[in-house]
Amino acid sequence: MHPLICTHCGEWDETPDTTAGVSVLLCPHCERTRPFLRLPLYCVSGPSGTGKSTIAGILLERLRDRFVVLEQDLLWVGGLRDPAGHHRLFRSTWLRTAAMVQQSGRPVVLCGTVVPPEFEPLPERALFSDIHYLALTCDPDVLADRLRARPAWREWDEERITETLEFASWIGTEADRLDPPLTLVDTTRAEPAATAAAVCRWIEDLHARSPGP
Repeated sequence: MHPLICTHCGEWDETPDTTAGVSVLLCPHCERTRPFLRLPLYCVSGPSGTGKSTIAGILLERLRDRFVVLEQDLLWVGGLRDPAGHHRLFRSTWLRTAAMVQQSGRPVVLCGTVVPPEFEPLPERALFSDIHYLALTCDPDVLADRLRARPAWREWDEERITETLEFASWIGTEADRLDPPLTLVDTTRAEPAATAAAVCRWIEDLHARSPGP
């Protein structure tokens, strides 16, 4: 079932070959194909403090019958925190995990900070028919206050807060220029339920327009 291991010959293929069809993978070693369901991946992103974790539970309740909602920080442990290559190990592990989960027939909604340049260049990107990105945003002053109010164990000092504000500013500036672009949802004054409803609409509208497997 591993997406990079051929079920026929057992060889490892670092770069999934999807040229044989939408829902099959082609082994470059034995040249046989195997079924592999490729669905869209929906990334609910944004800087820390914009509300991703707050709405994740609401998304789970509203989407659980059609999608699998996962929290990205679940795997932010041990060696997966290696910063090399824009946290490549962490990113590729999540793509492989989501690709296996979607074999159940339900697309994955991944809640956690990620932008297209961190997923799109990876070989595992080919395991999905599309990846869609939405980023929650927030006014800088409100975002800084939210981060300062976090428990001490989360270690949000002023230097880290400044870095997050810079990242948030970058997202606001570059959202439309990224490939694919980011859809932005402002959470400054919105209640969590309203934000979750907007995100659900975004997911459901995109999925309704996506071609079947």
